[in-house]
Amino acid sequence: MDGDRAPVMADVARIAGVSHQTVSRVLNDRPNVRPATRDRVLAAVRELGYRPNAAARTLATRRTRTLGVISFNTTLYGPACMLYGIEQAARQHEYFVTVAAVGTLDRRSLLDAVDRLRDQGVEGVIVIAPQTSAVGALANAPPDVPLVAVGCGTHTALASVAVDNEAGAELATNYLLDLGHRTVHHLVGPRSWLDAQERETGWRNALEKRGAAVADPLVGGDWTARTGYEHGQRIVADPDVTAVFCANDHMALGLLRALQQAGHRVPEDISVIGFDDTPEAEYFGPSLTTVRQDFDELGRRALRALIEIVGDPDAGIPAADETPHIVIPPSLVVRTSATRPSP
Repeated sequence: MDGDRAPVMADVARIAGVSHQTVSRVLNDRPNVRPATRDRVLAAVRELGYRPNAAARTLATRRTRTLGVISFNTTLYGPACMLYGIEQAARQHEYFVTVAAVGTLDRRSLLDAVDRLRDQGVEGVIVIAPQTSAVGALANAPPDVPLVAVGCGTHTALASVAVDNEAGAELATNYLLDLGHRTVHHLVGPRSWLDAQERETGWRNALEKRGAAVADPLVGGDWTARTGYEHGQRIVADPDVTAVFCANDHMALGLLRALQQAGHRVPEDISVIGFDDTPEAEYFGPSLTTVRQDFDELGRRALRALIEIVGDPDAGIPAADETPHIVIPPSLVVRTSATRPSP
């Protein structure tokens, strides 16, 4: 090999004693390659210091294999986990991801982000769109941009992947009613968020179906432990409250702190259930019963849905004929923060 040029795939094939196609299968982690052959190819790659040339592949296939993701500037557990799941899924499908972060999910910010990503040659865009403003803005996106919204609620006309928040809220509420609580109070998330709206709807539906009293929801939550704590300071003054369903785990954490500071035992005096199943939920005091949504799965399904809209002949994935609307069911994780009401 000429020492003045970078190694190419043909060099790897020559040293490993295999075909160009076999090298491609190994580098793309395709099946049906014998372990000994794979080891020879990888040894040749290491010996030569070979790196696949993405630019050359783009010129040859006229595809960038790059997808855009629009997220907003947040440290909230759910959106951050969705972004991680999307990136992991993209790697598995041999796509690159370019992320455009926006400060707010309004029309101008989102459409500007779509334009920036188009300028970078992305083949499609995933938008983490948990707020009503985002869904409305995306209705104005250029029609030639393949687009999937994730975390956007289950009632949007956009191609979408979402957890069934209503079903999750019904699971939590019905669990508390089955334990014998006469009703369940609800600490609502921010009402500009579709997740919060749907969880409130699911809570209300469960109570109405069972003929239980529907107390006024506790509004003003912003997903943080602080608002859970502030509401908890009010809840301790109401002797009729025996069970609370919180719209997320962080608000449940703040509520637990307020209840315990006031001398209320959880779950003996008041049962508490959250939503999300954050990694810390198991270690709350007491460990938190909560609704689990699989954020990694949301990311994977969103990535797959976008690939199906775009089509990927190399992977044998034809372009979809219909707009995907994927709803992922949640599950209830039972721990120790909820029990039967005291007699």
